[in-house]
Amino acid sequence: MDIATRATTLLELHHTGSTLVLPNVWDAWSARVVADAGFTALSIGSHPLADSRGQGDKEDMSLDDALDGVRRICSAVPDVPVTADLESGYDTAAAELVERMLEAGAVGLNIEDTVHSEGRMRSAAEHADYIGAIRQAADSAGVDVVINARTDVFLKKDEFSDPVGEAITRLLACEEAGARCVYPVGVPDAASLQAVLDAVSGPVNVIANPRTGSAAGSLEDLQVMGVHRVTFGPKLQQELSSDLTALVAPWRQA
Repeated sequence: MDIATRATTLLELHHTGSTLVLPNVWDAWSARVVADAGFTALSIGSHPLADSRGQGDKEDMSLDDALDGVRRICSAVPDVPVTADLESGYDTAAAELVERMLEAGAVGLNIEDTVHSEGRMRSAAEHADYIGAIRQAADSAGVDVVINARTDVFLKKDEFSDPVGEAITRLLACEEAGARCVYPVGVPDAASLQAVLDAVSGPVNVIANPRTGSAAGSLEDLQVMGVHRVTFGPKLQQELSSDLTALVAPWRQA
């Protein structure tokens, strides 16, 4: 399956009328395991990828580091569409970011509004401009790249008098700029999520824990609400830590 076909397939999976679950993988092994479990598309989380490399999240990796991981994962599952968390873009111009991401094999990307190198959040307009430039670069390449525009407003809610309203403003601006999906990470409850769903017109991504669900409820709850996409962020990898500990602990020498 060529890259343009993989991208179009991923885009179409966001519009089937059912909730698309994209487990976050971090290396070739985890990607193959999840694909073999029957998932038709995958997501790469920056946090678990960084952990797998012995590096930190929040762009402690360089773009070269991140894309090395992306390339290895995409090569391991060549017929499965993969979207990658590229944090805030690694201070990289949109055209270069899209070109290098496609070369690595990913057909979608998360872009957040926290600029880690500067320790600040982009304004709503600034973030939308970057999303728009990414969409323009993707369109110029002739690939239906799935841009998942993330806002960190709920992670920094004390900085805003109306976090729900601020998140909606930012997500609407990103939709207008060309995002294919929007991501209010850390949405605190079902009421806040419902407000976002009511306000935006396109798909919404929600983070969940594969054992315990999301802050807004279980997978079934999210399906009833009309959530289009669920990812796990670092939570799948983190949940496996206790399983690994339990598996090896009986073999530890006293």
